[in-house]
Amino acid sequence: MKMWQQCHINKKNYSYICSKFNIHRDLLYPMKRFFLLFLVLCAVQGVQAQDMAHYKRVVKELSSAKYQGRGYARDGANKAGKFLQKEFVKAGADEVTLQPFTIDINTFPGKMELRADGRKLTPGVDFSMREYSPGVKGEFPVYHVDTLNFDADRLLADLNRPENAGCLVACEFWFTYKHREVFSKLQKNGECPNAGLIYTWPSPIKFFKAYGHRVVDKPIIWVTPEAIVGVQKVSADIENRFLEDYEIFNVIAKVEGESHDSCYVFTAHYDHLGNLGAKVYYAGANDNASGTAAIVTLAAHYAANRPACDMYFIAFSGEDANLRGSEFFAEHPIVPLSQIKYLFNIDMIGDNNPVQYCECSDEGLGGFEVFGQINAEKHYFEALDRGALAANSDHYPFAVRHVPCIFLENQNGDAFPYYHTIFDTWKTAVFDTYEPVFKLITDFVNKY
Repeated sequence: MKMWQQCHINKKNYSYICSKFNIHRDLLYPMKRFFLLFLVLCAVQGVQAQDMAHYKRVVKELSSAKYQGRGYARDGANKAGKFLQKEFVKAGADEVTLQPFTIDINTFPGKMELRADGRKLTPGVDFSMREYSPGVKGEFPVYHVDTLNFDADRLLADLNRPENAGCLVACEFWFTYKHREVFSKLQKNGECPNAGLIYTWPSPIKFFKAYGHRVVDKPIIWVTPEAIVGVQKVSADIENRFLEDYEIFNVIAKVEGESHDSCYVFTAHYDHLGNLGAKVYYAGANDNASGTAAIVTLAAHYAANRPACDMYFIAFSGEDANLRGSEFFAEHPIVPLSQIKYLFNIDMIGDNNPVQYCECSDEGLGGFEVFGQINAEKHYFEALDRGALAANSDHYPFAVRHVPCIFLENQNGDAFPYYHTIFDTWKTAVFDTYEPVFKLITDFVNKY
C-alpha cells in the first residue's frame, strides 16, 4: 500500500482521532482538509527521507569477507551481483535482469610471500602487485636506481653487467612513469637481463587493476619505500592466475514511470579488487559499496514514489578492469541512449568532504547548472567542484556517446586515502555524504 493511501480519513477513523487527541467530534469535520493535508505532508516527508539504515546495511554486506573484495578469483563479484539482484527485487523494482559479458583478467589468489633481506613483508601493508604482473619465485639481488643522477644509457649499461644479472630494479613509481619509455623496456624479455621491477609507493600501499587484461613478461611489485630502502636481496613466492573469458554481469533494475518515452539512469560499479593472496582481500567499502548502496536506496525511493518516466538502476561489474561493464552496456544498451534524459554515476561517496567533486559530459553541462542552483538554495555542499572529464569511471562510455551525464565522487575526505588499499573497510567507512548526494539527485529529478 502506498503511504498516501494510508492518509485517507473516513468516518470510522474520525472517532479514533477524536479520542486519541481529545477533540470534540463536531470540531473535527471542519478540520478534515487540514488533517488530510498535514498527514499527507508527513507521509511524503517520510517517503522522501533517506533510509540510512538500509544504506549502511548494503555497504556492510558488500564489504564483508563473504564477497572477498568483489573480485574474480573467488567469484566474489558474481556473488555480490546475485545479492544485488535480490536487493533490487526487495526494493520494489518492476524488473531486474542480468546482462552477462566476459573478460580476461589477471588475479592473485594463491601464494603471496615476500622477504626483504630476510624480513617478512606483509601483503597489502608493505607490498602489493602491479595488476598485470606475472607471478615470481626465487631470490634476487636488488638494484636501486640513482634518481638524482639519472642517465638512461648508464642504467641500461649497469643492468647488463654480470653482477646485476637477474636483479629486481627498485625505483620510485612516479619517476618510472616520467621515464616510462626506458622502464617499459625493463618489463620485456630480451630487452634487459633484469628479473623484474620494484615500484615504491608511500604507505598505504595501493593496488591498481585497470590493466589486468594482460600479463607482461616480468614481475612488478609495489613496495613501501621504508620496506625496501637499503635492501640488498629479495626472496619471493607469489602466484598469479590469468582467467580467460571469465563471465561476469551487470545488474539492471527498472522502475516503470508513467511515461516510457524517456528515462533517467543511475549507475554505480559493484566490483572491486578482489584478493591479494589467499588471506588478504580488498573490502572496498567506499570504492564502491558506497555508490552501489546509494542506487539501491534510490531504487527503493522511486519504487515507493512512482516517477514520471522510467528509471534504470545499473550496477556495473568490470569497472576496475577498465570500465568493461559500462562499455559493454553502452555498446549493447537495453534502452536507446538517446532516450536518457540524464545519467548519474555514483562512485566513492562514502566520505565527508563538504565540497562535492563532479564531472560532466558536454551534453550534461546544462544539468550541472541546475545542480548548482539546487545546491545554492539547499546548501547540501559548500560547493560543487567540476573537474575535467576523465576516462576513470563508468560515466565515460556514455559521455563520449553524447549522453547527458554527471559523475559524483567525494574526494579528499577522511576515507579517500584508503581507496584501493586493504584499509577501505566497514571500520573506516564514512557516511556523511550519502544524504546530501541523495537529496541533490532527487531534487534534480523533480526540477529538471
